[in-house]
Amino acid sequence: MNPTDARTGGDAPQEGSEPELQRTVLLAGVDLASFLGHRDQLIADLEAQHPRVVFHARDQVLTMRGPAPEVRAAEQVVHEILQIAKLSGAVSRHDVKEVTRMVHEGNGPTAAQVLSEPILTVRGHAVRPQTRGQRAYVDAIDEHTIVFGIGPAGTGKTYLAMAKAVQALQRREVAKIILTRPAVEAGERLGYLPGTLEDKIDPYLRPLFDAVGSMMDPDIVPKLLASGTIEVAPLAYMRGRTLNESFVILDEAQNTTPEQMKMFLTRLGYGSKMVVTGDITQIDLPIAASGLRVVNRILRGVEDIHFAELGSDDIVRHNLVSRIVDAYSAYDQKQQKGDAQ
Repeated sequence: MNPTDARTGGDAPQEGSEPELQRTVLLAGVDLASFLGHRDQLIADLEAQHPRVVFHARDQVLTMRGPAPEVRAAEQVVHEILQIAKLSGAVSRHDVKEVTRMVHEGNGPTAAQVLSEPILTVRGHAVRPQTRGQRAYVDAIDEHTIVFGIGPAGTGKTYLAMAKAVQALQRREVAKIILTRPAVEAGERLGYLPGTLEDKIDPYLRPLFDAVGSMMDPDIVPKLLASGTIEVAPLAYMRGRTLNESFVILDEAQNTTPEQMKMFLTRLGYGSKMVVTGDITQIDLPIAASGLRVVNRILRGVEDIHFAELGSDDIVRHNLVSRIVDAYSAYDQKQQKGDAQ
C-alpha cells in the first residue's frame, strides 16, 4: 500500500512556522466500519496520541494534516494499525496507544510483527498480545519449561497463560490443563463461609473457571472438566502428585508460602509446562513471606526458567489503572525510603 503525498503549502516553511504536510492512506483490505469503530473511535484515539495532527476519514481514505514530523509518525502508526487489523481481524483502543509508543521509540521489529500474531481465535475474536512486554511473555512460554509472569493487575498474566494452555491442548502438545491457586482469604475466612468445603473453595477458583469459559466453547468446557482434561483445584490438592504431559498454571502466586511454592514447582513431570503468575504488590498472606518473592531470588538465572516482568505499560484495562499502579508504586518507594532513614 503506497501512501499518496499531498503537501499543502510545500515543505518550505514561512518564517517562524513549522512546515506543514498532508498525507493520505487508503484503508483497503479491512471492514471500514469495524476498523474505524463506533462514531469513528479510531480517529479520536489517533487524535489523542497525535494532538497536533488533524485526521479525516472519507470513504476509504484517511487524510492526515499537520506539522511534517508528526504527520510522518502518524502515517506510520496508521500503516501499522492497518496491518494488525488485516492479520488479526481487529484492533483495540489500546493498540493505538501501544503502536504509537513503539513507533516513537523506533527500535526493534515493527509493531505489526510484534502485536498481530494471534495465539488463538475464540468466537471470532483473536486472542493476542497487545504490548511488547506481553509478546515477550508469550514468547518466553514457548521457549521455557517454567515461566513466572510477574506484574500488576490488568497486564494479561493469567489471560495470556490460559490462551497458551488452550493452544497447547488444541495442538495436542499436552494431554490436560491444570489450573490452581492458593485459597488465601482477602478479608473473610473460609471457615465462616456457608456450605460444604467445595462451596467454600469455589469463590477462590471462580476466576479460573471464568478464564476457561472465555477461551473455549462454553458447551465443551463442562465435558472437559468432567473428563479431567481440564482440572481446576486449590493448590493444596497438588501435594504428592507428579504432573505429566500437562500445562499447569498457578495463579495468584504471591499468596503462596515459600514451602507451597517449592511443593508446587517440584510437581513438574515429563512433557509439562508451568506458568506461575502473581503480583507482588498484592500479597494477602497475614504473616509468612511470599513464595513468589522468595523464588525470585532463588531460581532467577536457572536454565529453562524465565521471569517475565510486566509493568504499567502492559496494562490493557482502563487507562486510569496504569496511573493508579504508578501512583501506588511511587508511594511504596517513598515509604521504603522513609523506613530506611
